Amino acid sequence: MGDDHASFRSVVLPHLDAAYNFAYWLTGNRTDAEDVVQNASLRAFRAIRGYAGGSARAWVLKIVRNSAYNWLRENRPAIVFTVEDLEAVEAEHAKPGDAGAETPEAALIAKADAEQIRAAIAALPPPFRETLVLRDIEGLDYREIADATDVPIGTVMSRLARARGRLITTIREKGQ
Repeated sequence: MGDDHASFRSVVLPHLDAAYNFAYWLTGNRTDAEDVVQNASLRAFRAIRGYAGGSARAWVLKIVRNSAYNWLRENRPAIVFTVEDLEAVEAEHAKPGDAGAETPEAALIAKADAEQIRAAIAALPPPFRETLVLRDIEGLDYREIADATDVPIGTVMSRLARARGRLITTIREKGQ
């Protein structure tokens, strides 16, 4: 038991700040993050004999991640969206009010020249670039992109959101 305490102090305690920060980003609430880290710390202590070396930080954060998702499942109601719902929301935001209305993102991209857009898309990491191109240039829906790239639909949606965010950020930075 004494060795467990020493192992815990050397493996887990140095990473408590990172654990808390990660838990906070996952839960969005300081108190909830504290609960998650407390639970994760207990789990890490119980599992310390199973720690096989390698990155202690990654090991601790994996426990925090699992604890956070378990905590969220137990303490927050799940909101379920179907892919069709998300595509409808996306379509609604793309065309608020009337069909001629322009979103802020569309206005920004319209102001940028074609070469700047091509360069910004080319600079995206390959998974983001392929997802953005398949959706926004080729017009595939989420399910088709998932089939084409052999990834889950949730991954497609995440990659698309991140790709668009990076693209907009790059264009804004270049335009200033």
